[in-house]
Amino acid sequence: MHEFDLHDLSDDADYADSMQQGSTSMTRSGNSNRNSSSEQVGAEIVYLKDNVAIHPTQHAWERIRGRLKLIKQGGSLLMTWIPYEGQSSSARLSEKDKSLYTIRAVPFSDIRSIRRHTPTLGWQYAIVVLSSGLAFPPLYFYNGGLKEFLATIKQHVFLVRSAEDANIFLVNDLQDPLQRTLSSLELPRAVSVANSPTSSIAPSESSFSRTDGEALDKNSAVIQQNGRQRQKHNDPRHLSIQVLEKFSLVTRFARETKSQFLREAHGDGFISNAMKKHDKKPNNYSSVVESNDVHKPLEDVYVPANSSEESSCEIHNKNEEAAMRDESLEYDYDKLSLVWGKPRQPPLGSKEWSTFLDSEGRVIDSQALRKRIFYGGVEKGLRKEVWRFLLGYHSYDSTCAEREYLASIRKSEYETIKNQWKSITKEQAKRFTKFRERKALIEKDVVRTDRSIPFYDGDDNSNVKCLRDILLTYSFYNFDLGYCQGMSDLLSPILYVMGDEPQSFWCFVALMERLGPNFNRDQNGVHSQLFALSKLVELLDNPLHNYFQQKDCLNYFFCFRWVLIQFKREFDFEKTMRLWEVLWTHYLSEHLHLYVCVAILRRHRSKIIGEEMDFDTLLKFINELSGHINLDATLRDAEALCICAGENGEACIPPGTPPSLPFEITSMYNQQDDDDIL
Repeated sequence: MHEFDLHDLSDDADYADSMQQGSTSMTRSGNSNRNSSSEQVGAEIVYLKDNVAIHPTQHAWERIRGRLKLIKQGGSLLMTWIPYEGQSSSARLSEKDKSLYTIRAVPFSDIRSIRRHTPTLGWQYAIVVLSSGLAFPPLYFYNGGLKEFLATIKQHVFLVRSAEDANIFLVNDLQDPLQRTLSSLELPRAVSVANSPTSSIAPSESSFSRTDGEALDKNSAVIQQNGRQRQKHNDPRHLSIQVLEKFSLVTRFARETKSQFLREAHGDGFISNAMKKHDKKPNNYSSVVESNDVHKPLEDVYVPANSSEESSCEIHNKNEEAAMRDESLEYDYDKLSLVWGKPRQPPLGSKEWSTFLDSEGRVIDSQALRKRIFYGGVEKGLRKEVWRFLLGYHSYDSTCAEREYLASIRKSEYETIKNQWKSITKEQAKRFTKFRERKALIEKDVVRTDRSIPFYDGDDNSNVKCLRDILLTYSFYNFDLGYCQGMSDLLSPILYVMGDEPQSFWCFVALMERLGPNFNRDQNGVHSQLFALSKLVELLDNPLHNYFQQKDCLNYFFCFRWVLIQFKREFDFEKTMRLWEVLWTHYLSEHLHLYVCVAILRRHRSKIIGEEMDFDTLLKFINELSGHINLDATLRDAEALCICAGENGEACIPPGTPPSLPFEITSMYNQQDDDDIL
């Protein structure tokens, strides 16, 4: 996956440039410090380092450079990393991508540990891990300064080396059990009782999305207020009261979080009309449980609707009272259903499809269309027309006339490419080893692809021949990638729906622009997705992640087939098409298939852990799930997990991970050797 130690960055194009921009601009309490503090009243820059970089992908040459600062304000130490503007390198990364990695005024009270990496060959870097368990991308110190970075931190916060790993430094690892317990209970509106210079109230979450100045000003006000109360807080007579306040905050925080979860989960019009009509009001949410494959219907859960007859205050009070009643119950998280996933709807039909088009055939609202397909799919007879939009063969703003013209042009282009291999004589083929090998592999695969489907059944089936011709033509269209096993699985449903060879080819080309990296020789596309999957499981199901870690299964190779061919072997032919058209909408996320993986694993967590499956047993179990996965329930779970993960989930997925479109199509397959080119 992302093993940064393996990359030799010594000849990187940015290195010389970084040396020119300022090899070591580290400052302590000098003049520049005072100048900066004059701009931010009460703030002192105790450490500053230029050209500290992160690598958002596995490619060493893709880096985002920025400035790392440690800022002392009041009793708090804050860390910021701001990327430089207008960087000419890493052109494949947008400014939006760069801004995602910005670290703004993170207090060290929110940091759990810092892992130092000092490889013999390569560049030093550090990984900052938050108290939540999430981590920032590795910070590379190209011009040195990691040692000074840690030394400066140690001057201002309690920093100790881990007894288990000498390269891990624990932040605020308080030895006193009471202080450690209170530190772990930092909640919104909580006050600090630790008698140390690092005790402070953590800034609100919104401060991280603002500028450094705004965040520091707000933090300064909080710290000043904390300072006025310091004497009182250090009084032992108040300690027991503060301990009780802490635990009361835990109860209140849990209650409010649960109430907010339920309000947000069901507040988007997910209640059926029948429910509203009959006014069913079961109030025991814990009765909604999940089995391996079956969801309790959403209509069995009542959520109050916000109407003019009930004020928001009354609704809040009712939700809070319901939550208080439920606090007496002992919840089992494993049995709670992800009921806030929206129920599946009927598929999009021709009549409704026409409402999305204007008089010239343009799609009026592509977002609304994709949302509709996400929740319901497409009727069989309509798939040929709609899939061409979902796959990118047609643009949403194209007219009917433009699409007809494009189809004629694409048909001619396809025939030109196809004739390249059809014109190869037997004598030429004898001297064209790569062509013979690929043709033999394709002919071997197509006769084994979906032969149970009547469309491909029987001897001398013309559709099987068409499947072969398209794959051979693609191997000439994309010389670098050629053909790999698994491609026939992706093409088969497309040809089945389109029923037209040129259109099937170009739709397949569009799909392979997203999934092509899955078939690279080094399989970097699949590995990138499996890496992201491991991070998502860690975020969304930590017990399962810990179990996989214990069993040395964090490579997630048992999910390899899921990712490679998009669950093609896990569902029957019709359900595969339903799943694919949902994934192709990219409505909630381009990487919904990863949340589908998490949803399936989560549903079988108890069995996996209970039977203590090792890698081999787990691989066998996953393969045997084929044909036994409830698609609708899994999609609802995946939707819920995606919504719950939010931005944290997206941060787990490196930019450019398939099926995201690559930054540069021309560099998609640069991992192949020259010998692999036809």
